[in-house]
Amino acid sequence: MTVTVGCIALEVRDPVQGVGVPTHLLYPARAAEREQAFGPYALAVATDAAIEGDALPLVVLSHGNGGSPWGYRDLAAHLVRSGFVVAMPEHPGNSRADNALAGTPANLANRPRHVGLVADAAFGHPAFDAKLIDQRYSVIGHSIGGYTALAVAGGHPLAMPNETADGKAHPVAVERDLRVSALVLLAPAAPWFLAPGALADVTAPILLFTGARDEIAPRMWADLILRGVPDPARVDHREIAGAGHFSFMSPFPPARVSPSFPPSQDPPGFDRAAYLPLLCDDVRAFLMSVHEPRATQT
Repeated sequence: MTVTVGCIALEVRDPVQGVGVPTHLLYPARAAEREQAFGPYALAVATDAAIEGDALPLVVLSHGNGGSPWGYRDLAAHLVRSGFVVAMPEHPGNSRADNALAGTPANLANRPRHVGLVADAAFGHPAFDAKLIDQRYSVIGHSIGGYTALAVAGGHPLAMPNETADGKAHPVAVERDLRVSALVLLAPAAPWFLAPGALADVTAPILLFTGARDEIAPRMWADLILRGVPDPARVDHREIAGAGHFSFMSPFPPARVSPSFPPSQDPPGFDRAAYLPLLCDDVRAFLMSVHEPRATQT
């Protein structure tokens, strides 16, 4: 049997927010898959199956504003079948289920902390502690998830004046996680790193994608990242012709495709379904250059 997508729910508690961080771990397995619904999304998984392989690299995926990790299910499944373990947290206060903290300094502090807590839980899980590459992980982030990845990797963000009670920019308390070994940034939002030196401690290699027709996170944020990191040569930047802000997500179920739902839409002429396999292969190749997964397709 080929490598399949195992899935377990992971218990993660954020003591600062006093809430759980809903998280699933997707991982290589050999058991039969069955389609399972995750909200409005579906993915074929082998629930609670045995883990296939050893020395598996961990990837934590940070979704966009008001979003869901299942919006990136095809990318996650592709990585799993290539030997990665992918953690899929849903950020409390900034997800499709609960978006009450969008646009607040608290959200900017919470998101990077969630990523570290999820990594802690994965490394500490009794079924995974001997299966993962110890104390190293990568982060994939889309939109504000790109902010999240940069912050947990050493960025020093400022909450913007329109987000604070007194209308002034203030530093956001974020702790760098030295376990972060690589970043994949998909149409990253980065206005919180405008201050000089804000990205000077981000030393991990970065694969950076921007959409040539992205009006939400335009090219200027990619340029900010390239100027801000200490070694721009460690940033592989790819501008995707015709792509918009949401073109890096999985295609949405037909019932959710509507001009009134922007994440389901692409600029005229861009074929998201055709581009997605190329994105998956590029992300896989980059992460494999950083890690050495042992479980492979057969």
